[in-house]
Amino acid sequence: METRVSSSSKEVIISDNQHTVLIGERINPTGKKKLAEALKDGNIDVAREEALAQTQAGADIIDVNVGMFGIDEVTMLPKVVQAVMETVDIPLCIDSSNPDALEVALKVYRGKPLVNSVTGEEHSLRRVLPLVKSYGAAVIGLVQDDDGIPKDTAKRVRIAHKIVERAEMEGIPREDLIIDCLAFSVGAEPDSGTAVIEAIRTIKAELGVNITLGASNISFGLPDRELLNNAFAAIAVSVGATCLIVDVAKIRPTILAADLVLGRDKYARRYIEAYRQRIKQE
Repeated sequence: METRVSSSSKEVIISDNQHTVLIGERINPTGKKKLAEALKDGNIDVAREEALAQTQAGADIIDVNVGMFGIDEVTMLPKVVQAVMETVDIPLCIDSSNPDALEVALKVYRGKPLVNSVTGEEHSLRRVLPLVKSYGAAVIGLVQDDDGIPKDTAKRVRIAHKIVERAEMEGIPREDLIIDCLAFSVGAEPDSGTAVIEAIRTIKAELGVNITLGASNISFGLPDRELLNNAFAAIAVSVGATCLIVDVAKIRPTILAADLVLGRDKYARRYIEAYRQRIKQE
């Protein structure tokens, strides 16, 4: 199963047969005061800086999210997408729960983007899937529905089936779907980690789709978050996750190591090259 996304000049393939794809998460104003204030002022320079820094850190795709109180997404999202396309040459993940904002951003995008996201909620399926089909995008499906985010594995799997079935009814091929199994913090939900891991295994076996994950959710409210995020991400990759939404600079060495152990880096070429680059910077 190959999910292909592209910029105007570069294609990224998400697949079990490729290295784990890293989606840089830092263009998101939630919890980032400097970026939030800049976007509220109409200043997109901070977003440009984040895009460049994440690309230099090894991101394969850049997630672009401007959703926050006080920011007009319909106006700002296409502006930031355009600015990031002018700054880096890698594909973008257009991240919004607002279908109107998604559509105006899709109109300016050059290439085949990844849309983040559609859910199992009826209003989302009805509004987002036609946009994905119309613009020839790939899309992330979140395993939540009108009852919210399930805590158990079985319901996560049922929602994944629903999203895939509805997307295929819309004419979207299965290879253009990536499922996000949605982790809770293990500090609040002790079984969250195991539920997500089992959901990844089951969805992979039953649907064959690519799997993504926002790894940092697992550590919310806990100390030494980076250590926990890295451990969780490596486990997720080992059971079938093929792309991760992460702070690339903080997690890439761990994922390179996991890919090497899992046979996704022949003769350790990517691992050794990344090591050499880190040594030079030190």
